[in-house]
Amino acid sequence: MPTDCIPFRDTNYFSPLICDYLDENPDLKPFYNRFPILENFKAQIDTKCYSESHRTVLVNVLKKQYQNVNSSSLTTQNIEALKQENTFTITTGHQLNLFTGPLYFLYKIISTINLTKQLKEKYPDYNFVPIYWMATEDHDFDEINYFNFKRKKIHWNIESKGAVGELNTNGLEDVCKIFSAELGKGDNADFLKDLFNKAYLYHNNLAEATCYLANVLFRDYGLVILDANDSDLKRLFIPFIEEELVNHTAYKRVVETSKRLNSLTPNYKIQVNPREINLFYLKDNLRERIVEKDENYFVNETNISWSKSEILKEVNDYPERFSPNVIMRPLYQEVVLPNLCYIGGGGELAYWLELKDYFEAVNVAFPVLLLRNSVLIKTEKQTQKLDKLNLSLNDIFLKQSDLVNQQIKKLSSIDIDFTSQKEFLKKQFEALYETAEKTDKSFLGAVAAQEKKQIKGLSYLEKRLLKAQKRKLGQQIERIKDIQNELFPEQSLQERNINFSELYLQFGDQLIHQLVLNLQPLNKEFLILNL
Repeated sequence: MPTDCIPFRDTNYFSPLICDYLDENPDLKPFYNRFPILENFKAQIDTKCYSESHRTVLVNVLKKQYQNVNSSSLTTQNIEALKQENTFTITTGHQLNLFTGPLYFLYKIISTINLTKQLKEKYPDYNFVPIYWMATEDHDFDEINYFNFKRKKIHWNIESKGAVGELNTNGLEDVCKIFSAELGKGDNADFLKDLFNKAYLYHNNLAEATCYLANVLFRDYGLVILDANDSDLKRLFIPFIEEELVNHTAYKRVVETSKRLNSLTPNYKIQVNPREINLFYLKDNLRERIVEKDENYFVNETNISWSKSEILKEVNDYPERFSPNVIMRPLYQEVVLPNLCYIGGGGELAYWLELKDYFEAVNVAFPVLLLRNSVLIKTEKQTQKLDKLNLSLNDIFLKQSDLVNQQIKKLSSIDIDFTSQKEFLKKQFEALYETAEKTDKSFLGAVAAQEKKQIKGLSYLEKRLLKAQKRKLGQQIERIKDIQNELFPEQSLQERNINFSELYLQFGDQLIHQLVLNLQPLNKEFLILNL
């Protein structure tokens, strides 16, 4: 399929921090370990320490979780391969959004799958397993209880407490009916109805449903899905939980790193701020912060409390009850997996860049950080519309107001840009300033006021003329706005708004197939894919 690319910076949808990271700005080098190029992965392999005992625990957990999953032979082989010391993982993580949520869910996982293929070609003596880490311990249900389909929000309304992975799927029958009605008829519609139905009505909780979904979509590519909310995996993390409770290492290190990041020019926006204790207590539909006061520990908004010795005993007796927050989750991932690289969106990489010093303080290898692929999918019909309207790739990424004004100036038979007139006017006033300076300096203020008034008048005329031309060229402008709205729903990136089902309805199996063929995870550009 035909593809085009545009630099991430030119899209105007990515932060200066992420653009500078992709450009390998030397100011950011202290905040990451190795830049994501193929040649750097051998050193990352040599750095990653992962014991045989950890491998045994990980494989046993995965086998237990896959007991009732119809996995492919490739996925089964990948799980078995994790026993071997020459096997490493490439990981992405994502929330348990209803029916996968925004389209970029696919791009995260396909980026991960494709990178394992590239690494295997480059380093054939090693095995590389793609991991989807399900964020089953999250508790912000409002972020995940809907997805967008054809400009409509398909919504799941229930009361939620505790970790979202444990949420019962009761009540999704009505959501299934609403979605099915929106899908209409046809083979692709039938597949989507069946997928939603079997995921949410045949499984007891949101973690199981999401695992089913991801497995159906990606089992043929060997994807391994992990629910890390597991007592055996948490037991591997006990030393780091204890360190956090006693020494508050994450807080100390991340605060210092954030200050250094914030001191750079430009001032990068800090993505997350650590707490003194970056752990939640997880039990019986409860997930609340742990806080310390006067050498005692408390679960926020509850009557649960411990002394120092009591909470350390609780950790060793019930490690599954301790849940890492956004600051500690990356560390947990790198402790329980033989991982080389984390693939995430811009926001995720922004907070990972705050964590390198923390990882060093607790002696855990910091992974390679890779920005996931970003894609704009357009049809042949949409491509023809863009060509007919003479719109370039850079044009369609503009803010709509800027795009409209730009196109009016292009389409207009008269020159609406008064820049040259303003420059001429300024030169005339330079002569007036000189005259005032030589005669009576008190007139300088009057000259400046008159200059401001005249420039403002020209700007006003320019806006009036632009508005008049906008009316005259109304039909063409509406067509321009319509095609941009199709490609950028709600004036945001397509991948951050629509659900995969909207495109699957049109393209069927070719959607994922073509994405797997065309996504190049190490290519530092935004992909435009014509389907």
